[in-house]
Amino acid sequence: MSLGNSTEKRILSLWLPDWPIYRLARASKLDSSQPLALRAARQGGERVVALNKAARGLGVSRGQLLADALAVASGLVVHGEDPHGDARALKQLSDWCGRYTPWTAPDPRPVHEEPDGIFLDITGCAHLFGGETRLVEDLTTRLAAFGLPARVGVAPYPGAAWALARYGARAVTIVARDKVRAALDPLPLTALRLDMSMVDDLARLGMKQIKDLHTLPRAPMVARFGKFLAERFDQALGWASEPISPDMPLVPFRTRLQFAEGLMTLTDIEQAIRLLSDDMVPLLRQADQGARRLQLHLFRTDGLRIDIDVGTSVPSDDGAHIAALFSERLTGFGRGLEIGLGIEAIALNVTAADPIAHTQADITEVKKSRLKQRPADLGFLVDRLGNRLGFDRVGRVEPRESHIPENAVVFIPAVAGIRPLEEDREPHDWRVEERQRVGRPLRMLGCAELVEAIAEVPDGPPRQFRWRRVTYHVVRSEGPERIAPEWWRHRKPSHVRDYYRVEDKEGRRFWLYRDGLFGRETVAPKWFVHGVFG
Repeated sequence: MSLGNSTEKRILSLWLPDWPIYRLARASKLDSSQPLALRAARQGGERVVALNKAARGLGVSRGQLLADALAVASGLVVHGEDPHGDARALKQLSDWCGRYTPWTAPDPRPVHEEPDGIFLDITGCAHLFGGETRLVEDLTTRLAAFGLPARVGVAPYPGAAWALARYGARAVTIVARDKVRAALDPLPLTALRLDMSMVDDLARLGMKQIKDLHTLPRAPMVARFGKFLAERFDQALGWASEPISPDMPLVPFRTRLQFAEGLMTLTDIEQAIRLLSDDMVPLLRQADQGARRLQLHLFRTDGLRIDIDVGTSVPSDDGAHIAALFSERLTGFGRGLEIGLGIEAIALNVTAADPIAHTQADITEVKKSRLKQRPADLGFLVDRLGNRLGFDRVGRVEPRESHIPENAVVFIPAVAGIRPLEEDREPHDWRVEERQRVGRPLRMLGCAELVEAIAEVPDGPPRQFRWRRVTYHVVRSEGPERIAPEWWRHRKPSHVRDYYRVEDKEGRRFWLYRDGLFGRETVAPKWFVHGVFG
């Protein structure tokens, strides 16, 4: 995805005045044509905090006492507000707006105010849609199809865009950098995102519009009203910075496709993903990078976004490999993909990349189409298992320089770049014959378990032991295999272990050890089961 040559900051503020009502009607499947309102406890009692066009037609207004509203409109349907539900749904719509730009974020509002806006940083993105006017037209048209009216302001600064979206003369206002002051001057002071108490105090001094603040000296302004008024004033005019912080990872590489009609079949979606993966390959190779983590965004026509995340065990710049990683995730392992009314746009993001190690290809290998053949190497198998089961559960076991059984091997995750080892130690080069001669079981317990054991002599093998509420009678035993503590590694004192291989009457074989030498290290040695054979 190219961001063009424009360096001027362009911020789009999207205001959804009926958002809480729209979210309520959609979640509760209410008839949005009937007069609806939301109530909440405010100063002076319960008040109307949101309403739709039908309720406004009956004479109800926002902020009105609920009792007065019901007296004016007897047919008004009232529900309690749900600010947390509104915020969650607005975040979903903000994610859906990612079809226009990767930098989107819900408008941060005070806790006592209902969330009803979204910021979009469209810097360098508008040309992909034919310009800012075409982008805004496409956005508002799609929202109108959802039954959601919207107002839009586009300006170089978030504060200016916010003010124009809510208080501009038109539903869509687009201003250039040199026209910001002229567009803001006639707006009321509430357009600066001020508290009503501060607005009332300013009105008593004869200041009702933003242009009135230009005549007020800065020092008396700060002394009388604090730094907040000056900060909001400066942010709206671009004299103070106001960053937008979207809740998303850095996207170094991004490809996208938009469709005239929504995709309805899984086959079409997989084909689109293959095209996106092929478009991603030259971007990765130009930067000499390989993808390690990828994120797929499927934008549904009903305003929802489906996210699918995958990872790779080694950096990859193979388009077929990348596309194949999403095949099983798309089907949801049997649950199926909720396509809804169709997928209107797809974006593929590389959220993490590493330098790729180039290798010489086999000169005798017949070149085949990457779209038709999946990689059959070990790396692709690890990636499939890791994305299905989790990369923390896929790995390899390597020996370490220790004779203590639980320290003799270490589990290394397959994706070492995502979860590196805490200790980078060279594995001990043991021969297979030496490991076989030790006679240890292939299956060891995750942690040795304490048992009750009886031995004929204190330093002899057990004749009977009780483990997990079952008593076992030993008929054969081999050992001991004595393992001394690694005093040079651990400061905490530990005991000598004597390991025995024992077999009970039923032919079951166990691996037990006695912790401590009788009379020299302890007077009451403890017994543990550390593994089973077969």
